[in-house]
Amino acid sequence: MQITRQADYAIRAVLYLSSLNSSDRAATSRIAENQGIPPSFLAKIISQLSIAGLIHTSRGAKGGVTLAKDPGSISLLDVVEAIDGPVSLNQCTIDPLECVRSSNCPMHSFWCEAQTELVSRLGSTSFARFVN
Repeated sequence: MQITRQADYAIRAVLYLSSLNSSDRAATSRIAENQGIPPSFLAKIISQLSIAGLIHTSRGAKGGVTLAKDPGSISLLDVVEAIDGPVSLNQCTIDPLECVRSSNCPMHSFWCEAQTELVSRLGSTSFARFVN
């Protein structure tokens, strides 16, 4: 399993914002340059993170981007799901009826267990862990 490039960029952007003082705003151009994110791609990511309630954006001379919550209140899962939607290791973990082998598949319970562990780990890891 691999997260999308867009989710990786979103994590980088939130990590960058987490390193700022809570009253500081960052221009998207500064985030893009500092984190090596294409500016046009970052604009879409910023919009999705804002819709998810993870960041605030404001326009104008004193505008920019800030976290909507304390870094300790934002998990890796929050960001990944804001961008990619629910984490799913296999289609059968979302809808077991999608699989023609669902009634006798020896892997189904393994995939569900692995997904639960991954979601738990991402959900219990906040950005405060990575801020110096």
